[in-house]
Amino acid sequence: MSARDSDSAAHSEPVRACGACSLCCTVLRVDALGKLGGTNCVHQRPGHPEGGCGVHARRPDVCRAYRCLWQSGSFEAADRPDRLGAVLSLTTEGETPMLFVHEAHRGAYEASPRLQAIAADFRVTLPVRISAAEDVMDPDRPYRVLLPNGEDHLVTGDRITVRRPGAPDQERRMPLLDRSLRGLVLSVRRRYLAFVAAQLRIRQ
Repeated sequence: MSARDSDSAAHSEPVRACGACSLCCTVLRVDALGKLGGTNCVHQRPGHPEGGCGVHARRPDVCRAYRCLWQSGSFEAADRPDRLGAVLSLTTEGETPMLFVHEAHRGAYEASPRLQAIAADFRVTLPVRISAAEDVMDPDRPYRVLLPNGEDHLVTGDRITVRRPGAPDQERRMPLLDRSLRGLVLSVRRRYLAFVAAQLRIRQ
């Protein structure tokens, strides 16, 4: 998990206990542990009645600071992430705040009326980004952005499909500046992922 993912609730006291839920330990990246998003943490105990983290008392600071929106008191008690099918956080992309829906698996959003209802409430004022943690090594893995103006952007690589209510879909490439920045980000990301993979091999 990066610092960005803990923006919404860092240093606040949790309103709800995680219980047996440890979905954030799977879907989020944890730099302090060299853990990729979409992979189980080596300390994770999925479904354990006393909680999901085997080193909870000495977990990294970024894990200690993180609160998903459900743990912070948002939504219904029944919307615990492992039951909802996604971890929801308020994050920033550049200077833009948004709701980030970290799907437990691809298609969780489309399969869940409750997730769709939550996203609809938030997109009135904030963009909503929906992304599965699967295929984390694929730089072109798709994601979806729901905008307050009613547009849906389906992004795969540098191609964007724009959907507007009552209008045909439009296909376009990212603007040149965005493509250039994306290339730089992907280069850094590939180096980082290679480093993490090497560290994981050493630990094994």
